[in-house]
Amino acid sequence: MNQYSENLVTLSLYPTEIYDEDLTIDCGIEIDDICSEIHEACKGWGKDTKRLIKALGDTTSEERKKISIRYPEIYSKDLRKLMKDECSGDFGLAMQFLAVGPVEAECYMIKYAVDGWGADKLLLHSILCGRSNDDMILLKKTYYKLFTDDLTARIAGEVGGDLKKILLSAVQAAEEEFDPDYHTRDKAAEDAEAIYKAGQGRWGTDENKMAKIIVLSPPKYLKLINEVYADTYGYTLFKAFEKELGRLGGEAALFTLGMKLKPYETVAHLIKKATKGLGTNETLLTCNIIRYQDIMGHVYIAHEQLFEKSIHKRIVDETSGSYKDILTAVLDKAFPQYE
Repeated sequence: MNQYSENLVTLSLYPTEIYDEDLTIDCGIEIDDICSEIHEACKGWGKDTKRLIKALGDTTSEERKKISIRYPEIYSKDLRKLMKDECSGDFGLAMQFLAVGPVEAECYMIKYAVDGWGADKLLLHSILCGRSNDDMILLKKTYYKLFTDDLTARIAGEVGGDLKKILLSAVQAAEEEFDPDYHTRDKAAEDAEAIYKAGQGRWGTDENKMAKIIVLSPPKYLKLINEVYADTYGYTLFKAFEKELGRLGGEAALFTLGMKLKPYETVAHLIKKATKGLGTNETLLTCNIIRYQDIMGHVYIAHEQLFEKSIHKRIVDETSGSYKDILTAVLDKAFPQYE
């Protein structure tokens, strides 16, 4: 499966309604019923785990935003804090991320990645790179509201080297709008040459220049640069960044390229990466399944074509217990399993 995304725009991961911060969200009786199910599942001594998984796992990101607002209105308790109290381990972390809306969930994921000894750089770049301007603006604003902390400054203090240059470019939310009169083949040739001269053509690499071109270029134009680069120098931008940037920076650059040019394949590879090697990266796997739920239908197909294996089967093979059940429930909501 080597085709680029037909709709060459940087994907927005949040539901349309989420971007209107002034909108009064109408929760409705269905949301009240889910809140009641969660409350009943957590009432008394011990929780009804199966009931809780059914209540929160069988929801969309838009519904979870409404639930996070409505639950404390009815029961005077923050739902994320309730999940933190009631659930533990990898299952508990997943439930905390499911207890809030999609933007807030990513903010808590970022906070989780930067707290403690050393930042989780893979998780950071998978959340921050290849995002639409609208997504990034809302993410930064929400992060500050939740933690009274500037996301750009926090990232600058957590990472260094090539990765820092790429992440700081990514959080600027400055991707250009495609303009056919400006983003021409001649300009693509100039930028392809600039990338070559910054990296392949001489000793040393101007990572800032390379990072800015990849982050700021709209997908349609980045595809054109990639084609011109391959025609001129014999290999693609993917190979150029793989060769010229340090390991962590190279991974982030390649991920950004992938999310702009082949987003569904890129997410499928990220899910596989979370389960590759000697042990599953449960945090990355959790974040992948929750964050990409709204595009999971496309990702699911790409994953099966790439690896001849369903995402359901991957989760069942690599996880167990309540943790497995909540991930498969979220996946079933997006792409029901019929095997």
